[in-house]
Amino acid sequence: MDFIIGGLAGAGATIITNPMDVVKTRMQLQGELRARSEHTTRYRGIFHALYVIARADGALALQKGLAPAIVLGFSMNSVRLGTFHIAEASGWTRTADGDISINKTMFWSSASGIMSGLAANPASVLKTRIQASAHPSIAVGRQHSYNGMVDGFTTIYRTEGMRGFFAGVSATCTRLAVGSAAQLTTFSTVKEHLVSHGYFEHSPATLAFVASLLCGVLCVCLETPLDVVNTRLYNQSPGERLYNGVFDCLTKIYRTEGIHGLYKGLGPLYLRIAPHTTLSLVIWDMLNILFNNKNS
Repeated sequence: MDFIIGGLAGAGATIITNPMDVVKTRMQLQGELRARSEHTTRYRGIFHALYVIARADGALALQKGLAPAIVLGFSMNSVRLGTFHIAEASGWTRTADGDISINKTMFWSSASGIMSGLAANPASVLKTRIQASAHPSIAVGRQHSYNGMVDGFTTIYRTEGMRGFFAGVSATCTRLAVGSAAQLTTFSTVKEHLVSHGYFEHSPATLAFVASLLCGVLCVCLETPLDVVNTRLYNQSPGERLYNGVFDCLTKIYRTEGIHGLYKGLGPLYLRIAPHTTLSLVIWDMLNILFNNKNS
């Protein structure tokens, strides 16, 4: 049940935040390995991107990749939040005196992030490739053509084998280890701190909401460069490899696109992570409270 609750929280949040994920993917792929003066800017910002995508491909294009995104949201968060909740409930994140241990919390949140990255990477690869696919007038990055989620998984397996499903997995696990450590450690610590000072004691939804807002800011600052790397590694094809791993990708982006390149899509990433973090953690907290009350 811990894993199901975590998965439902992630899937529910994904439906609302997927349009920002589409925008983020396009912005991270435009100008790939080119200086800012050497490429045409298809997407000049969040609202411009929303407009040109809807104009060229239709409003429904803002929900591209939704099916694999939901699979991703469920599989990633079922493992990540489920594992972390078990660690919390078992007292593995606390000291002998019962207080939250930052070191233990960071260890279990990072471990849960790595495990979730391994479980969700195939869906991440497919989601990114479908989201990148666009009308030629606004296309950026390599274009992959799949007729839906099942065809996508089948085509990747047929043309790239199992290796194709785990493109960029090292970057994924690194990003999720860092992101989960920041997110879940901050979430648990801030909640404990607020309650200990008498805030929101009788309003668990508000407590979870405030704590999750702070998580989103920290996560996006730490995750953006690795998220750009993820997108680039997911979208390249075996026959046209631009990058030979995480470090090579980071180095090439920095050399050709500068520090700006490593923070492409920062705005839409925040607008995806912040509400996704808030929604998933609030839903997760509320479902856990309901389930615990039902069984108490």
